[in-house]
Amino acid sequence: MSNQRQQKPTLTGQRFKTRKRDEKERFDPTQFQESIVQGLNQTGTDLEAVAKFLDASGAKLDYRRYAETLFDILVAGGMLAPGGTLSDDMTCTEFCLFKAQEDMETMQAYAQVFNKLIRRYKYLEKGFEEEIKKLLLFLKGFTESERNKLAMLTGILLANGNLSASILNSLFNENLVKEGVSTCFAVKLFKSWLSEKDLNSVAASLRKVGMDNRLMELFPANKRSCEHFSKYFTDAGLKELSDFARNQQSIGARKELQKELEEQMSRGDPLKDIIANIREEIKKNNISEQMMIGLIWSSVMSSVEWNKKEELVTEQAIKHLKQYSPLLKAFTSQGLSELTLLLKIQEYCYDNIHFMKAFQKIVVLLYKADVLSEEAILKWYNEAHLAKGKSVFLEQMKKFVEWLKNAEEESESEEEEAD
Repeated sequence: MSNQRQQKPTLTGQRFKTRKRDEKERFDPTQFQESIVQGLNQTGTDLEAVAKFLDASGAKLDYRRYAETLFDILVAGGMLAPGGTLSDDMTCTEFCLFKAQEDMETMQAYAQVFNKLIRRYKYLEKGFEEEIKKLLLFLKGFTESERNKLAMLTGILLANGNLSASILNSLFNENLVKEGVSTCFAVKLFKSWLSEKDLNSVAASLRKVGMDNRLMELFPANKRSCEHFSKYFTDAGLKELSDFARNQQSIGARKELQKELEEQMSRGDPLKDIIANIREEIKKNNISEQMMIGLIWSSVMSSVEWNKKEELVTEQAIKHLKQYSPLLKAFTSQGLSELTLLLKIQEYCYDNIHFMKAFQKIVVLLYKADVLSEEAILKWYNEAHLAKGKSVFLEQMKKFVEWLKNAEEESESEEEEAD
C-alpha cells in the first residue's frame, strides 16, 4: 500500500463578477411629477376623472417611493420646498386643492379623491399622515385661502377616519402658536369636523390620542387660560368646543387635586392646611361642593391600605374616618353635598365587598360627627338611594332610620307642649 497521500480534487475555471441587481435607483421625482401633472392637466376639475386617473397610474408609477411628491402635487400643484413654497424648477399644475374653490362641497369632493386613493393603495396611509403633519408645519408659507382649504379638508378627513387626531401635534409648534396661526387654523378645522360629526365623536377621537386636554396649547403661554380659550372659540362660533375644553380643564384640575390630597394625607399634613388648600382650589377651578365631597371621599379612602378581613376592616374604617370627619364636615354645608357623600359611601361599600357590612356603622359615625344630617339620611333611605346593594343597605339602616323618625316625633311633641 502506497504511503503517498492521495491528492484532493480541486475546482478550476474562470470566476465571474456578479451583477448587483438590487442596486437602488437614484431618487429622481422629476419624471414622476411630470406624469402626474400631465394627467391632472388632462382631467382638469373633474374630480371623478382625477380619482380614476390616480387609481390607474398606481400600477405604472412608483407611488410607494414618491408618496410625498404625489401628495404635494395633489395639495399644492407641485413639489414643495422646505417652508411651503413651490419648487421653481419643476412643472406644476393649476388643478389641485389650493387652486380649488373655497367651499365645503368642493373640499368634500377632494376628501373623496384622497379617500379612494388611500383605500386602493393602503401603503400610502402612513405617508399621507406624515404629509399632513408636514403641511401643518408649513402653514406660515401658505396664503390665508390655502390654509382655510387645508383646514376644511383636514376636518373632513378626521371625521371620515382617514387621519388620526395625533396630526394636531404639529399645531403646537412654537412659531405657529406665537403668531396665532394655530388658533385660526383650528377654528376652521373644528368647524369642518363638527359639521360632519357630533362633539362626542370628536371628543372620542381626541381622547384616543391624548389630545383632549391639550387644546389650551394652541395659545401662547401668556394666554393659556380657560377664560381666554372659552371667549376665543365662543366668539368664533364654537361654543360646544369651548364648553368641552372647559370641562376637560376641570377634569384635569380635579385629578391633580385628588393626587395632591392623597399626598397631603400620606404626609400627615394638618387638616386645617388641607381644608385651606381645598378651598383655594374650589375658588380657582370653580369646582362645586358636591363634586368636591366626592373627591375628598375618594382621597380619604385611597390613603390607607385596608385589611382584607371583613371583621377587621369595619373597625379600621371607623378609626380612619373619625380622624378625617372634620375634613368631610367642612365640605358638606349643603344638603345636596350630604346626599352626594351618602351615595359615594353606598357605591364604595358595594364595589368593595369587605365593606358591605360596614355601611351602617360608617353612616352612624358621620351622623354623630355632624357630617350627615337626619334629613339627608331619611331622604337617602326613602327615595334617593342607588340600586347598588339597595336591599342589603336599606335593611342595615332600618333600625337606625326608625330611631331617627321616633326622635324627630318626640322633638316635635316637646315643641308643641312648650308652645
